[in-house]
Amino acid sequence: MEIKNATYIKSSALISQCPEHHCPEYAFIGRSNVGKSSLINMLTGNKKLAKTSATPGKTLLINHFEIRSSAPKASAISTSSTKPSASSTSGSKASASSTSGTKPSSSSVSGSSPAGKNGLWYLVDLPGYGFAKRSKTERTKLENMISGYILQRENLTNLFVLIDSRHEPQQIDIEFMNWLGESSIPFSIVFTKADKLSRQALQKNIDAYLARLAEEWDPLPPHFITSSETRQGRDELLSYIEEINNEIAQS
Repeated sequence: MEIKNATYIKSSALISQCPEHHCPEYAFIGRSNVGKSSLINMLTGNKKLAKTSATPGKTLLINHFEIRSSAPKASAISTSSTKPSASSTSGSKASASSTSGTKPSSSSVSGSSPAGKNGLWYLVDLPGYGFAKRSKTERTKLENMISGYILQRENLTNLFVLIDSRHEPQQIDIEFMNWLGESSIPFSIVFTKADKLSRQALQKNIDAYLARLAEEWDPLPPHFITSSETRQGRDELLSYIEEINNEIAQS
């Protein structure tokens, strides 16, 4: 996929304030200081698109960016094992096998979607979860905003959950991903800051996360390894989005 243009659209405090849902939407979320803004800027090729801050947790609104990429190809859609199919149940929790966990749905954006015409889609920068340094009132407000968006946004095609690869499995991440599965929200895992560790240490932490998830999930959600510094994982993430957009365009 080639990104031709990335434009900031608006920031919203409520889902009712979000832009009209007329195209596929890919949202990014993670704990504070996970490198979300840097990853978004790396993906879009615009270092100033998402604001980065030395203070973790500065994203407090639902931020929409309009992405214009190369138009979906008319060729047959890949059946790569890393791409959730609109007819599969990949990434379902073992304890709730009827739940389609990580399956992107094309039903709400198929047919006349602009993505089928000119490669238009939304990228969404969500506030981080956790909010350890905020008051109870602020935490509740942010939690309601995030859960409201995730559960009610009709054209949310896939949620990318960012995980800081420097750390061993964090309970808050595991609980959040389990909640997504229980809520039938399509999601994928993005391990960030891969350049900060040796290859051996990186693989150890990733394996530890996947082992924890395997206790509840079968099969595991798709995952990607990235670095905003070296641009590792950029092509894989964009290809993943492109394949889903291709499927939506042809549905």
